[in-house]
Amino acid sequence: MYILLAFVVLVAFGIFAQLLKVSIVEGPDLRARLKNNYVQERKITGERGTIFADDGSILAASTPLFELRMDFRAEGLTEEAFKNGVDSLAYYLAHYLDDKYTVGAWHERLVDAYEKGQRYFLLKKGVTYPKLAFLRKLPILRRGQYKGGFIIRKEDKRSHPFRMLARRTLGYVKEETKVGIEGSFDDYLKGDEGKEFMIKTPQGWVPQHNLEQVTPKNGADVYTTIDVNLQDVVQNALLRGLQYHDAKQGTAILMEVKTGAIKAISNIGKVQNGWAEVYNYGVGAATEPGSTFKLASMIALMEDDKVNLEDTVALNLGKKQFYDQELVDASAHGLEKTTIRHAFEISSNVGVASLIDSFYNHSDKERERFVNHLKDLYLHLPTGIELKGEALPYIKEPNSAVDQWSGITIPWMAIGYEEKITPLQLLNLYNTVANGGKMMKPYLVTDIKRNGKLIKHYKPTVISSRVISPKVVAKAKSLLEGVVERGTAKKLKSDFYRFAGKTGTAKIDYKSNKKSNKYQASFAGYFPAENPMYACIVVVYEPKAHGYYGGGVAGPIFREIADHCYLLNPELKYPINAHLAQLDKSKLPGWQVGYKKDVVKVTNEFEIPTKDLASDWAVFKTYNDVDTLFLLNRKMSKKIIPNVQGMGLKDALYLLENRNVKVRFKGNGKVIKQSIRGGTPAKGQTIYLRLG
Repeated sequence: MYILLAFVVLVAFGIFAQLLKVSIVEGPDLRARLKNNYVQERKITGERGTIFADDGSILAASTPLFELRMDFRAEGLTEEAFKNGVDSLAYYLAHYLDDKYTVGAWHERLVDAYEKGQRYFLLKKGVTYPKLAFLRKLPILRRGQYKGGFIIRKEDKRSHPFRMLARRTLGYVKEETKVGIEGSFDDYLKGDEGKEFMIKTPQGWVPQHNLEQVTPKNGADVYTTIDVNLQDVVQNALLRGLQYHDAKQGTAILMEVKTGAIKAISNIGKVQNGWAEVYNYGVGAATEPGSTFKLASMIALMEDDKVNLEDTVALNLGKKQFYDQELVDASAHGLEKTTIRHAFEISSNVGVASLIDSFYNHSDKERERFVNHLKDLYLHLPTGIELKGEALPYIKEPNSAVDQWSGITIPWMAIGYEEKITPLQLLNLYNTVANGGKMMKPYLVTDIKRNGKLIKHYKPTVISSRVISPKVVAKAKSLLEGVVERGTAKKLKSDFYRFAGKTGTAKIDYKSNKKSNKYQASFAGYFPAENPMYACIVVVYEPKAHGYYGGGVAGPIFREIADHCYLLNPELKYPINAHLAQLDKSKLPGWQVGYKKDVVKVTNEFEIPTKDLASDWAVFKTYNDVDTLFLLNRKMSKKIIPNVQGMGLKDALYLLENRNVKVRFKGNGKVIKQSIRGGTPAKGQTIYLRLG
């Protein structure tokens, strides 16, 4: 008995020691392994915020989709409840959820899962909310998670109601890659993360709502400066231009002059299946701009009072040797010399390069002065727009070994080579000229709100109130207007409004490949010229068909954008009474006939003195030495055909057709002759009117 007792005691001590070892020595490691293998804490995200256009239209939003599963070991899902509802549930799932399985197949799958006690049986992924609302009413599922085992997992899918519209600017967030507005404002849009615990089952990880859970906080909404109507105009105009010229890619940006707000930005590139926004060329691609850069060179000359625009510059028939390189004008003009103004208007490389070379290429101090002028225009700095990935501009420093400075650097820089700049950075220069020398920071976002409450507001930001002096701004504007009136863009002129700008054509990789036939066509400018509201730049990369010059490739796209802006925005239209002329009694509309209310509206608008003696229809009568328009009464019986001579077609049709008279007319203007005399009884006749 003592031996047996000793044996039991030893076994007990052994068990106790092993318990101590498992609990204290190996316990933390075992608990961690258990937790990692069977219980995990996972992060959950709230609904991502929405991105809005300037009028409240949704540009990007999260569409809720749902993953539906069933827990057949739910405590409330009794055998009786399952058997009573499985037939009906199988029918509805086959007809309304997934017809990949027949009713019989669904019934078999559900019964098999129930018998095996599956905890996380998949019904379907990517279910929309309306369909989910319907499924909640079905047998078994309507009992919920604990009584019916119905598990609902919410997923958010980012959708863009306007499809390709500004897609690259809106951007995306994928793991560590953050692009566009989505990427730049991700911290606001994504909200605060929550957490939940998941338990591992043979069928997968099942959420455990009875464990600790932290509800995520939904993201904030971002309001942009984008105008969806103008964005549509810019994108379609750019796409048509790229297709017509069979170009590789292109960008177009429309900016509000006074504020710097980007109203539209489109970046389109050729892909295997057509066209898409694959990269933000307007912000992220710095290239040699070509002749659109000549504006900066002219501003430098004018700020230093080096030239008068009516001075003469030698063009040498469009060819000139600079050190070991010959510079040639893009198109033959046959001019030995011309005015500086005209040289800029025809975009003479020889003319502009010669001027900059003669004034800024004789000493290090002169070269440094020219480069400093470019820096004064902020061409060496990024704009600071909110989007990630803005390319840094590249302006060479004088006599820098790293920058490979040479004797031709200054004249080549003058015409847009040997420096790199993005379309947005160059557009900001043109916008500054349009804005009277005040430089604004380009921006895309105005407000950030959560549940309608303002979190942050972005105001228009002035980079510098005077980047260009007023006298130089006036001269620069006259140069840009001259390009459209008489220069390389004269074919683009509009009869309805005036705009100003500069064409640009740059040869791509001209240094590394002398035989390169790849070009970059551009046009930068603003409109209307008298009181600029919008500045715009268009850049087309590697056009292959129908030309490659800026005036013929990028210019028409600019013009199409400007035309549509003119039609869409009443503020761009010049009011007909902006400069009301002195009243001339000889031009008052005597002996014409019309509806009195229409006449009174016009006379009031133009402040014409009127003597009203009419009821509904009036004859306009003037008298010598009297600056007054008399409205005399014209009687119109409803039973007879009226005399409509002197009336406009609108009034004549109204009167005749209300008397059941059929009208045929020919010509334009007012009625000068009618086939049936006034006073004839109206009996449904057909009357012929001649207008003139």
